[in-house]
Amino acid sequence: MLLAVDVGNTNIVLGTYEGDELAASWRLSTSRSMTADEYGITILNLFARHHWETSQVSDIIISCVVPPLMPTLEQVAHVYFHVEPLVVGPGIKTGMPLMYENPKEVGADRIVNAVAGYEKYGGPLIIVDFGTATTFCVVSARGEYLGGAITAGLGIASESLFQRTARLPRIELIKPRQVIGRNTVVSMQSGLIFGYIGQVEGIIQRIVQELGGFDEPKVVATGGIASLIAPECRNIHYIDQNLTMEGLRIIHQKNKPER
Repeated sequence: MLLAVDVGNTNIVLGTYEGDELAASWRLSTSRSMTADEYGITILNLFARHHWETSQVSDIIISCVVPPLMPTLEQVAHVYFHVEPLVVGPGIKTGMPLMYENPKEVGADRIVNAVAGYEKYGGPLIIVDFGTATTFCVVSARGEYLGGAITAGLGIASESLFQRTARLPRIELIKPRQVIGRNTVVSMQSGLIFGYIGQVEGIIQRIVQELGGFDEPKVVATGGIASLIAPECRNIHYIDQNLTMEGLRIIHQKNKPER
């Protein structure tokens, strides 16, 4: 069994693979203060619901954009699973050329998404990851990682509006029925949600124009709030919530013979 771990700034997503099939997945809050034992016991409890033993895990792969957590997660792998984890980073085999000026600057999550996206959908491809930050990744028809764009996620924008204004409340991020809000909460929801949709559509449109060519790129959405935003965007074609997990599985397969 393969245990795939994707560590984001807000959530940690865990997935177990039996062969090529995702057997189970869970989403935890990212906490830098939790110890290896706390994470280990949490995973043990999740496994217990499926009557799994840690000894069934033969391999672990980790993608992490929160560097201080890596020693903790590596300790979890060693102590609770007795496995040396494969960490997505410089030197790992992905099969995808990185056309970034400095490839080491590309976040592990963006590489993993790009690998999975190209494997599943081909290229050219645009991947929009709705996480703490919203990232746009562009893959060429030949499977090259070309770069992309990064902007603040919807949660950051909402929290900033609450913290930096004296009289605006913290709100639930749901799509209102209409753009013209008749109270403060709906007005904020309208501005945040519909403004964010417009931003996403606009960036995708500009990327498509910059790519040119005859092949219209496929656009795939993933991440925590993809199901809220992507259906409202006219130029997003697919929603794939398991894209990062699939990318970790694919990268693990590419590196397993060398391990």
